Amino acid sequence: MSPQIRESEVAEQWDRNADVWTDQVRNHWDIFREHWNNPAFIEFAGDLSGKTVLDAGCGEGHNTRMFARRGARMTGVDLSPKMIEFARTEELREPLGIRYERASFTDLANFGKDSFDAVVSTMALMDGPDFPGAIREFALVLRPGGTLAYSILHPCFSTKGFGWVRDDSGRAIKFTVADYFNEEVWIDRWKFGHAPNTAQVEQFAIPRFDRTLSDYINPVIAAGLQLEEISEPRAPESACALYPEAFRKFRDHIALFLYVRASKS
Repeated sequence: MSPQIRESEVAEQWDRNADVWTDQVRNHWDIFREHWNNPAFIEFAGDLSGKTVLDAGCGEGHNTRMFARRGARMTGVDLSPKMIEFARTEELREPLGIRYERASFTDLANFGKDSFDAVVSTMALMDGPDFPGAIREFALVLRPGGTLAYSILHPCFSTKGFGWVRDDSGRAIKFTVADYFNEEVWIDRWKFGHAPNTAQVEQFAIPRFDRTLSDYINPVIAAGLQLEEISEPRAPESACALYPEAFRKFRDHIALFLYVRASKS
């Protein structure tokens, strides 16, 4: 197994990603977020209006603001100073009452015990080295009766050895999985393929900490949280109609995302 990537290195990498990432996300070129993941996760997380909510791994704040517009009283934390700077700048431009702090979701000591009604984390927990530590911190800052809801890349399918099998016309007809148990830390490099300037920008470099399904479930139980629901949202027909080449193969073959919701008794 290769040496671990430290949280400081994760922060540095996201600082390097921040300019292009922020521009393209805010211009709605992350089509998987816009047309599949966010609509499904909003429904899964439930009504958060009027609740104090922590967004763990908030990045530049796009999703934090999404929840705030739906009535939640949001606080966002992220490792990347540059991402937090972008988030705060946008909050100044259009105030929604959001507090942003630079912090690891594995160290929430700046927040008191039982200080949030809910914790959400959207597509961030697979990018940090200490998932059990994050869950323990969430359990501490949640009030009794509070909920945790998180989304991640589905660990059963988003492996190092994934791939598409295509027919003679190039249509994806099967999906292959390999290296499911390979826990070697790696850097995933990719772009938002539908951005108009995709050919002119460098690939994002994203540290990935692959885990198994049990690695994502058992720490929730160990932290004393009660599992409520697991979801594997299917790519919607509406997204397939807009971008058939991007979404249809996922709808037909695999779940790209995994959602987990738990509560503190």
